[in-house]
Amino acid sequence: MSYTAWILLTGSLVGISCGLVGVLLILRKMAMMADAISHTVLLGIVSAYLISSSLDGGSMLIGAMLAGLLTAWLVQWFESTGIHSDAAIGVVFTTLFAIGVILISTSVGNVHLDVNHALMGEISFIPWNTVHLPVIGQIPQATLLLMIITIIVIAVIALFYKEWKVTTFDPALAASLGIPVLLMHYVFMTLVSVTTVAAFDAVGAIMVVAMLITPAAAANLWTDKLLTMLIISAVIGAASSCAGYGIAIWLNTSISGSMAFATGILFVFSYLFSPRHGQLAKWFHKPGEI
Repeated sequence: MSYTAWILLTGSLVGISCGLVGVLLILRKMAMMADAISHTVLLGIVSAYLISSSLDGGSMLIGAMLAGLLTAWLVQWFESTGIHSDAAIGVVFTTLFAIGVILISTSVGNVHLDVNHALMGEISFIPWNTVHLPVIGQIPQATLLLMIITIIVIAVIALFYKEWKVTTFDPALAASLGIPVLLMHYVFMTLVSVTTVAAFDAVGAIMVVAMLITPAAAANLWTDKLLTMLIISAVIGAASSCAGYGIAIWLNTSISGSMAFATGILFVFSYLFSPRHGQLAKWFHKPGEI
């Protein structure tokens, strides 16, 4: 595959995996949690490096997953003590991210790990860091990781689709049916964490937040059906990556930033033109008309 094809594939995998997870985040009214975890995984990545002295993908994934779970647990604990949800997220998010920044500045040294890279990423470097697979041949390491994570995300959502649906829309009913609501919550937070770190190195925290929230928010304007929403969100995520790459080449600017910008363009389009919830549909809808 060509250099451009690897970048488009990698960006599309980020859009698909984040788009699927983002739907459940939006419906659970946990959009700010996406912002929190996408930043606090930095602490997990730095801690994993300090323990293992390696930037190996496996240790990074475990470290980020534990950081995401720590974030979710701390937010849940603060909420249980009476602190409002957004305040709890804000305190945990800023504190853990700040610890990660301090550790990078004081302990990591000259390793290829810095705050600017963590925030913006550099997807254009992806095709150069490859691994060899039988039959397939050379494949970028980040792309392979994203392929695996995307398959896991699809599998977990498909296997527990009914449980996700009930716990998302009616947690009380889910508990009465014997579904372990809290366990499902932490499984979901783990899924968010691994999805975030898989995209983190390639595209940075800013694009991860954009891909987790914006495609899902746009999909929510097009349909009220969960399965359809998941599909639309994944399509918008992948389309944003491809469109963003075109914008970046045209303007000679950041690829990750352009991909995030493209998600905003598609959201505005959905906000205006979606048939049920779009502003133009509401404008032309006559009072009393069904």
